[in-house]
This record gives sequence, structure tokens and C-alpha cells, in this order.
Amino acid sequence: MPDSIALEVVTPQREVVRETVAEVQLPGLNGYLGILPEHTPLLTQLGIGMLSYKKGGETRYVSIVGGFAEVLAERVTVLADVAERAEEIDVERARAALSKAEQTLTVSGADPATAWEEVQASLTRARTRIEAAAHASASRSGTSK
Repeated sequence: MPDSIALEVVTPQREVVRETVAEVQLPGLNGYLGILPEHTPLLTQLGIGMLSYKKGGETRYVSIVGGFAEVLAERVTVLADVAERAEEIDVERARAALSKAEQTLTVSGADPATAWEEVQASLTRARTRIEAAAHASASRSGTSK
């Protein structure tokens, strides 16, 4: 049985990851999926969350927003609407987006004109980006999360 699988993460703008890895965790629309080499083929819609993958004993993280993933026995291809490696995330910008989304929830109250799904998605995106960046920071400092 092979001990690695090819991982490719791309967005409409760029290639984010192209690695040979030991395992992958994907943020599916209804929960996370764990992928190992020789996985049964599948096609899944992605939600908002953190993709993680292991390579050489190290776990790396990518913030994902929507898209699709194709899983084959020897390859995982992620076509994300938005993807950002944890070490590339602007944490201050993510915190500002989180604060803005939280403020919208507080100020809008029961206003029926508020696009609640959009606000919730903004909140989830910001939290995911902050969490991914924290993992990258912990990896660089030698601590684990």
C-alpha cells in the first residue's frame, strides 16, 4: 500500500499547494473528511474551514472557502473558491473582519434586511483564517495546538 498521496490546491487566481503528502483533512460542506492514500474515489463540495495535511511529520494548514474536491486513490485535487496558506494570512485583517461581522450581528439585532447567511459566512471565514494562522505560528515556534 502506498504511503503518500499527491495534493493539489488551486483557486481561480493561483496554485496554492502542490505536494506529496501522507494524509489530508478537508472541510466538506457537512463536516470534515479524512483522506489517506488509496482512498475510495469521491467528489465533494467544500465548505468554509481548514484543510490540513501531513508531510514528513509536520502538519500544514490552508484556509479554504468553498469549492470542490476530487479524491482519487493516488491524488486529491481541491478547486477552492478561496484558499490561503496559514503562513500567508494577514491576521490583523482577519481580526478586523471578525470584529466587523460580530458588530454587524450585534447592531443589526432582529433587522430583517440583514443578510444573516452572509454575516455568518464572514464570521466563519474570519475565525478559520485566525485559527489557521495560529497553527502556523505554533508550528514555527515549536509548540503544538
